[in-house]
Amino acid sequence: MEKGYKLENEIIILNRNLTELDLFVKDFLDIMKKHSNYLIVSGYVSISTGRVRGTEDVDLLVPMMDKEKFKELFLDLEKNDFWCYQGEDAEKVYSYVGSKTSIRFAKKNTMFPNMEFVPIDENDKIKYYELQHPQKIKIKDFEFKISPIEFEILYKELKLGSKKDMEDAKHLRTFFKEILKEENFIRFKKIIQI
Repeated sequence: MEKGYKLENEIIILNRNLTELDLFVKDFLDIMKKHSNYLIVSGYVSISTGRVRGTEDVDLLVPMMDKEKFKELFLDLEKNDFWCYQGEDAEKVYSYVGSKTSIRFAKKNTMFPNMEFVPIDENDKIKYYELQHPQKIKIKDFEFKISPIEFEILYKELKLGSKKDMEDAKHLRTFFKEILKEENFIRFKKIIQI
């Protein structure tokens, strides 16, 4: 286990303790999982696997949901001490979700970290594909879904390309070198370059 993780039943199990950021994400996902599918993407994937860098938000892909379902989720989050940057009225906030505009949630009386809730549908071909092909990851008792590691690397390298993204991709390539599969890079590259 000296490499910091093990692969067990296709789940990546990280050998570390939970951080405050992990606990924030866990609290949010404990509620989210009751209402919808989801996928964590971008910076938190690298951070959760040991890359040392700060982040203010955690990117969460969420399939489009109707207004009633969203209201239930919104009220459950409120009840559990989360607030939404876009407002306190679920009906009004849904107008953002309905137009596929990201919204943000944080713990009450704080701004950061926050969860960037990114609504997607089948028209978002790349994001929808990764949502349908999750990789499970686990830290202690906290299990969550991320995009496949090879997909995450390629997306950062081919689509995002900022210095921070390239460093995240390099970290993931190094950290997971024993389990990365060339055939996945080939397959995902075709999807990302659509």
